[in-house]
Amino acid sequence: MVSLGIYLYLAPSLPDAEQLKDVDLQTPLRVYTEDGLLISEFGEKRRSPISFDEVPQQFIDALLASEDDAYFQHIGVDFKGLARAALELIRTGRKKSGGSTITMQVAKNYYLSSEKTFKRKFTEILLALKIEKALSKQEILELYVNKIYLGKRAYGIQAAARVYYGKTIDQLTLAQLAMIAGLPQAPSAANPINSPERAIERRNYVLARMRTLDKITDEQFQTAAREPISARYHGPTSEVSAPYVAEMVRRDMIERFGSEAYTAGYKVFTTVDAARQQAANLALQRGLLSYDRDHGWRTTNDNRSVIPSEPLSLAHQDPVLQEWLAKADPQQDIDWPQTLEQWRSTLNRRPDNGVLKPAMVTAVHNNGAWILLKDSEYWLPFSRIEWAKRYVNVNVIGDPIKAAGDVLSRGQEIWVEQLGDGYRLAQFPEVEGSLVSLRPRDGAIQALIGGFSASSNEFNRAIQADRQPGSSFKPFIYSAALANGFTPASIINDAPVVFEDASLESTWRPQNNSGKFYGPTRLRQALYKSQNLVSIRILKQMGAGKAINFIEPFGFPREKLSRDLSLALGASAVTPMELATGYAVLANGGYAVKPYLIQRIEDDNNNVLYQANPAIACSDCDRNDNNDNNNDLDAQQALEQQLRDSLGLTNEEQPAEQPKTPLAPQVMDSRTHFLMMSMLQDVVKRGTGRRALVLKRNDLAGKTGTTNDQKDGWFSGFSPDLVTTVWVGFDQHVTLGRWAYGSNTALPIWVDYMKEALKDVPQRPYQQPEGVVSVRIDAETGLLAAPGQSNAIFEYFREENVPQQPVKSAPAFGDDSPDSDAELIPEQMF
Repeated sequence: MVSLGIYLYLAPSLPDAEQLKDVDLQTPLRVYTEDGLLISEFGEKRRSPISFDEVPQQFIDALLASEDDAYFQHIGVDFKGLARAALELIRTGRKKSGGSTITMQVAKNYYLSSEKTFKRKFTEILLALKIEKALSKQEILELYVNKIYLGKRAYGIQAAARVYYGKTIDQLTLAQLAMIAGLPQAPSAANPINSPERAIERRNYVLARMRTLDKITDEQFQTAAREPISARYHGPTSEVSAPYVAEMVRRDMIERFGSEAYTAGYKVFTTVDAARQQAANLALQRGLLSYDRDHGWRTTNDNRSVIPSEPLSLAHQDPVLQEWLAKADPQQDIDWPQTLEQWRSTLNRRPDNGVLKPAMVTAVHNNGAWILLKDSEYWLPFSRIEWAKRYVNVNVIGDPIKAAGDVLSRGQEIWVEQLGDGYRLAQFPEVEGSLVSLRPRDGAIQALIGGFSASSNEFNRAIQADRQPGSSFKPFIYSAALANGFTPASIINDAPVVFEDASLESTWRPQNNSGKFYGPTRLRQALYKSQNLVSIRILKQMGAGKAINFIEPFGFPREKLSRDLSLALGASAVTPMELATGYAVLANGGYAVKPYLIQRIEDDNNNVLYQANPAIACSDCDRNDNNDNNNDLDAQQALEQQLRDSLGLTNEEQPAEQPKTPLAPQVMDSRTHFLMMSMLQDVVKRGTGRRALVLKRNDLAGKTGTTNDQKDGWFSGFSPDLVTTVWVGFDQHVTLGRWAYGSNTALPIWVDYMKEALKDVPQRPYQQPEGVVSVRIDAETGLLAAPGQSNAIFEYFREENVPQQPVKSAPAFGDDSPDSDAELIPEQMF
């Protein structure tokens, strides 16, 4: 009667066990590359749900041996176990075991609190009986292994396998499976990281139970019981390092879903290409380290020492040992076991930073040093130390060092740069940088880095740092000029000029970096030689307002663009992302695309919640705005087919039921684009971007940039398939040094990245559009070449802008020809 009364009292409040079939487990937010590699995960609970069929049989045997060996025989409640627990409580006054079955634990974990009351226990029993009627044994066990807490933020056996062993559950040994199977009893206090002794005792108990139940052989038991503990903490496994990308996605997801973003198991697939992101990581870090080496060795906190442990105490009573200790050399005779343990503990507290690895100096010789890394000891030859001349200031370094001991000492904490065949002495650079790489046809972000290390500074310079772009902004001024009647052969006087302009607040005397003036200069020459006075004069002729109206649609916020002549020299601060967006227009044929990072969002059941549908740059698509065509279904389908054909997509890759693909607006006509692109190719072929020639491609174009006092170094360049912007500078807006320019700071990083990013991409030279012709002109005047003129050059023009007047005489140029490379100088803002 008592049982009946309890049932009648509790039954109305029991939840529906059928709901467990549709239960949503709290799983973290995961961020992936476009090709499905994990970038990062966010959330308090680490969980990776798996199906019953994915659980190894040996783990099921271990779990049941540990928790509920009669699981497949009882009806959800082990009445004998409950009776035993009750008698134990009555006899001792203490509850040693709860008699809970796995089904009862599922009831508690999914529906009930952890309070220890009789009401909760009776509710747990009744719920277990309902669950057994609603679900199969396999379904219940699947719920259990995915919900149970196993320590170190790991919920479920798959997460535990990754946290403790860095593997999936099906890759574990018998001993490791038994270790995890023993964790539910005391996951925090007896896990193999917090308490190895208790964990191994519990593991061996599980193994012994398996042997008793004939689930393993005696040989298997003996082997597994002797296996040493191999568990250590494994943080969230990242297959691709892109911390700035991960943070951008996290913020976006919080805006979309609130705190649910951390627990609902959302999967975000970004546009990032894994191989390109990895290439960008290496290129940027190695480029910044190269700059850092060129400016000498700084004494910083990174160079602190961990003093080696002394030999055995001098107070030792053994007279023989006392005599030895009195003669011991404290520089050599140290307590090595204790010292190595201390050094390894220090190293384990310091995370890797990309190509930089923490190390301890263990011994120093004239010709090199022995260093200890987390995994082993390595020899660091003097040839990889000798760069470390003393840093004096940004323009001065000290005398050459003569031995490794000039900079290193035993016990010193250092950084080393990982190379293909070993390591090189390094230091954490103070200089910063960023890289943004976009797919110009639609603005998809292929790679993004906001600084040398997100672990040391989360400030994302790619999207948050407004910096003056210097001469790398000039292509937009020149594009506006070409759209407003100028030609690549237009002659502009590169001569001194003084501006009395109220908007500039003072008299302005701009000049070229060399201090020289080159007189009448063709527009093409002025761009690849980066002559400042020409840029200023063409902007003055156009007017800043007209130039801004042309440039703004490229993706630059209007409020950031200066409305005075300093606009011509890149004095308007923009972010690397904004500059890359502008260059995407130059790369894709003249179409404004918007950068985007999230390709699609899926829920925990792989349902697509969001799918990006970016506007596409398509020069071959029909953009007829005629109302009849817009309303005609056949015309729309034809337009879609043109777009698919232009992108090389099959009909299957873009099903008919998907949203129509929008077309990016054209903000530069094809003829202006071709002229501008050909001028930017000359920057690479014969101007300040010539370092890019090492890539041996004929479809590259771009522009360097260096701001006043060398505070910023830039290179933005592109092929038809990829546009990339690199920035280098100090966060404090101080000079990079008198010899630092975009061409030797940012451009080498760009080259190293593009070498890998375009490795398997075929060359695609830009096609000359209709209405553009090539004619022979006189290089000095820009007029038509005289018949038979031997030093004439070819230039592109719109048909209507071809010079009509021939040159009156044909001068013969020597090394000082306007097309000579002899006068090339680094570019500078002013």
